[in-house]
Amino acid sequence: MKMKNKNNNALCFILVLALIALVFQIGFCSESRERLTKMKTTLGGLSNPMQQNSGEIESIGRFAVRQHNKNKNIFLEFGRVVKAKEQVVAGKIYHLTLEAVDGGKKKIYDAKV
Repeated sequence: MKMKNKNNNALCFILVLALIALVFQIGFCSESRERLTKMKTTLGGLSNPMQQNSGEIESIGRFAVRQHNKNKNIFLEFGRVVKAKEQVVAGKIYHLTLEAVDGGKKKIYDAKV
């Protein structure tokens, strides 16, 4: 009879430990999901950089127009950054929507820098 009681106590103890481990695991999983969601928007995902018309973003837009002019042997004049998104990979890729002047007409261009 005493042996049965010890086995029951040991079984109850193991079940309680398993239940506690399960509760902690569920807590950690939900925390991990939050962490993964944050990572997804920063690593590989697109996010909004500082401000679209910040000096850094404008400088990157001007660089994109200069490179386009050089590669295509044409002359576009940088106007402004209309929209900017940032993608963090091994470095950063900026997805820009730019306004540039081509032959006196304002046009919209997309660029990845």
